[in-house]
Amino acid sequence: MATRCFNVVRNFAFRQLKWDHRRTFYLYSPEPIHPIHGKQVKWTNAEEAVSVIRSGSKVFVHGGAATPVALVNAMAEHGLSHSLEGVEVMHIHTEGPGTYMKPQYEGIFRSNSFFIGENAREAVNDGRADFTPIFLSEVPLIFRRKIIRLDVALISVSPPDSHGFCSLGPSVDCTRAAIQNASYIIGQVNKHMPRTFGDAMIHMTHFDALVQEDMPLPELGGQKPSEVEADIGQIIASNLVQDGATLQMGIGSIPNAVLDCLWSHRDLAIHSEMFSDGIIDLVEQGAITNARKVIHPGKICGGFAMGSERLYTFLDNNPFVVMCDIAFVNNVTIISQNPRVTALNSCIEVDLTGQVVADSIGTRMYSGVGGQVDFLRGAALCSDGLGKPILALPSTTKRGESKIVPFIKEGAGVVTTRAHVHYIVTEFGIASLFGKNLRQRAYELIQIAHPDHRQHLEKAAFDRLKCMPLPY
Repeated sequence: MATRCFNVVRNFAFRQLKWDHRRTFYLYSPEPIHPIHGKQVKWTNAEEAVSVIRSGSKVFVHGGAATPVALVNAMAEHGLSHSLEGVEVMHIHTEGPGTYMKPQYEGIFRSNSFFIGENAREAVNDGRADFTPIFLSEVPLIFRRKIIRLDVALISVSPPDSHGFCSLGPSVDCTRAAIQNASYIIGQVNKHMPRTFGDAMIHMTHFDALVQEDMPLPELGGQKPSEVEADIGQIIASNLVQDGATLQMGIGSIPNAVLDCLWSHRDLAIHSEMFSDGIIDLVEQGAITNARKVIHPGKICGGFAMGSERLYTFLDNNPFVVMCDIAFVNNVTIISQNPRVTALNSCIEVDLTGQVVADSIGTRMYSGVGGQVDFLRGAALCSDGLGKPILALPSTTKRGESKIVPFIKEGAGVVTTRAHVHYIVTEFGIASLFGKNLRQRAYELIQIAHPDHRQHLEKAAFDRLKCMPLPY
């Protein structure tokens, strides 16, 4: 067996970081699931584990509910106390304080978000951190194509089982690609991490250091939908979601409001980049069975999950759920094979031609591209021709400004193009835009705008299009 093993050191790590520890694995397989014969795992504390991070290191941080907060905090302290410089930290949205993104760490660390979480917004918009626009489905390609060569990955896992297997828990997403390609892997072992299946498994011998730190997982949600959000949820559930639909829910309270209205539906299925507590009641009520799915029939399939402790308990050791690599979950050709794919996503602003802003408010970055376009396209190309690509938003902001606008704000980013848009929903109804010309689109969108703004929008449409918006 020993002849099948090779000591491999990434060029950067060997030449620049000069780590004493050399990672060993089977040369012909980058998979993190097989046991490595004869390798002893190093158990240590967080401070010692992150001491391998040097100036110029490229570090990946596990995100969402699986953010390894103890390791992240230790990394921040290590960088400060050792006067490190130019450490690049890559991640999708993370939870916790994001200590290394605070002003006093400028120059030591620079965050690079593939999707901006709340703890990164200030740093990104102040110019102390970066944002990379990218489809969620393509984040793994950055690591697999060596566009970014990772030196260190900070990961959260469940405790190893009797065979030595740990689980990535609620967040497989792009993390699987990171651990396949990082030179040095540090794991925070947390007894509160749910043990999930699918692509979540990693054998403990693939870790270069393990740290036992038990911390409750961050929780999300719990707030009831507003009256407007509940109205939007009811409109979508009653008019656009059919029995047997395969659902994708984006981030936000509106997708959850839709789930609240689906208790009378039957044979629903879940194939979604993310999901939260809203699916549990539907499973218990028999509305979600996954019975008609083509991909992972009979099972809920997701890339990451975040919610309350109830959700994490539901996930734990539950074979009804598979958590998969986001390159698979968000692959358009995979999505489109399921029946009646219904993609439910939120947005920030829509102009009268159907351009959709979802990642920014003017020049201020807010979130990211995420998987919105992946699933809108998957639903549009659904193999049975019954897919529903849906975008929803309240008709106005909290200050009463219209979210349906003549022109998007200066500096705002178009995440979903006017050619991708099919259904736009507000509390005032549904605008069906697919196959409509600009004049017809403007008419449809004005009909679902807040009544206080319709006259202004109609005039603005005429000024822009040089003709009246009409339905024909």
